[in-house]
Amino acid sequence: MTVASNVGQCLATIKGIEAQLSTLALNSLDKEAQRIFHEAMLVFEEIKQDLNERKNQLELEEPQYKKT
Repeated sequence: MTVASNVGQCLATIKGIEAQLSTLALNSLDKEAQRIFHEAMLVFEEIKQDLNERKNQLELEEPQYKKT
């Protein structure tokens, strides 16, 4: 498995975590908990964007992704 595909799997996991945090924020009755879940979701969004950029960079560098 290539590094880019490993990063892709990590991205998929992070998307699942983001979705779960969103659900927790929506279902929580405690306003403080809602805020914390939402803030955590925003942190994961930043991480997801960074990883996606890195994945794109890796795909350009790894030979099996290069177009001939």
